[in-house]
Amino acid sequence: MKAVAFVGYKKSGKTASLQRVAKVLKERGYKIGIAKSMHADLDKEGSDTWKFRQIADYVLVKAQDTDALLFKADDINAFFSVMPEVDFLLLEGFKSIKHVPKIICARDESDVKELNDGLAIAVSGIIANEKMGNIDGLPIINAFEEPEKLADLIEKKAFMLPNIDCHMCGFTCYEMAKFIVKGEKTLNDCKVISSKPKVVVKIDGKTLPMKDWVQEMVEKTIRGLLSSMKGYRDGKIEIKIE
Repeated sequence: MKAVAFVGYKKSGKTASLQRVAKVLKERGYKIGIAKSMHADLDKEGSDTWKFRQIADYVLVKAQDTDALLFKADDINAFFSVMPEVDFLLLEGFKSIKHVPKIICARDESDVKELNDGLAIAVSGIIANEKMGNIDGLPIINAFEEPEKLADLIEKKAFMLPNIDCHMCGFTCYEMAKFIVKGEKTLNDCKVISSKPKVVVKIDGKTLPMKDWVQEMVEKTIRGLLSSMKGYRDGKIEIKIE
């Protein structure tokens, strides 16, 4: 799953920019996921959903216009893990995350300088209505008039690192992300991403994407079922179902 965050202060054009780019990517045939960081409370104290949340770990809400899953994630990785497999995950907000590239939606040049943490790949938002060229080496792309151009950039440069700081590559995920943004390294330099999956399931020749925890669950389940059978031993297991 590739990701990019649209970051900026209030009324900087984040929502409008993301919306236009998402529409272009969707028209190109991609499956799109959107995550938004909000400061408002979805389940206010005293409401039915708030009462349920005091008891349950997860609350599923069926409304007239949409559905919602309410839960409290332990960390940002757990939060993103509930998103089904998509081609591009577009984030609105999330200024503090350090493992995905960012589009800075700015009102003026000072916003760019404050928000550029080494992960920015472009500048957009309100400032693009008045200024062209680049700021601090970052191209200014008007998402309102040229969303296709920004979508092209996201297709090429969007990524998401594991955000676990395993140091197997010799760096933190933040340090590696900055190297990737600068073009000095690629996702293949991340040992977690480049390592072969432990469990591979193919349906009619097409690989079924599985997150790490799903792979672990499938492996343990299969090994557990087979371990009581005569002739079983630890090693590579191959199962074929016609």
